[in-house]
Amino acid sequence: MSDANLREQVCLLAKSLFDRGLTHGSTGNISARTEDGGLLVSPTGTSFGRLDPGRLSRFDANGTLISGDKPTKEMPLHTAFYDTRSSAGAVVHLHSSHAVAWSMMPEVDEDNFLPPLTPYAIMKLGKVKLLPFFMPGDPAMGTAVRGLAGKRSAVMLANHGPVVAGKDIEAACTAIEELEETARLAMLMRGINARSLTDAQVQEVVAKFDVEWDA
Repeated sequence: MSDANLREQVCLLAKSLFDRGLTHGSTGNISARTEDGGLLVSPTGTSFGRLDPGRLSRFDANGTLISGDKPTKEMPLHTAFYDTRSSAGAVVHLHSSHAVAWSMMPEVDEDNFLPPLTPYAIMKLGKVKLLPFFMPGDPAMGTAVRGLAGKRSAVMLANHGPVVAGKDIEAACTAIEELEETARLAMLMRGINARSLTDAQVQEVVAKFDVEWDA
């Protein structure tokens, strides 16, 4: 995809996420790999609802900012995914309400953040790692992602928000929407003896859709 078309797609999908309340104000950040190995990144302090294609931060293949505005302060988080997952073509970070709420619940499994309520989060995300709370912009978030050695495509930052890497910008956005929707279901079902997928059903989904699951 050309640089110009990718810029338009980044802004279009970001606005879609914003318009549906999946992030708010100037929260969240998004990035995508360009054809020449560089990155397009949302600038710091910008709203997903009003991103300007011409002002996206543009990095070359060496990681040098070559045009656009100053990038998000969460760059270490984005580069950690690109550096550890060769398949990553885009990274999205939101402050979506239900995922953040679920991260605060005491029963949450840190190694497998989302309960197996439907097959779709399993298919699109695999296991989601719950990471501890970090101050916004702390490079330690990137260090924590690097510590996973590329074995997870998605993490949840406790009391903060989800981060998802995908093969391209559309895949990353679709997957993070599935994360938020599953967290919403988990909150709706909290305190109810709901029927989750069985271990056998989970393994059937994993096998059929070739999901990264044992990491």
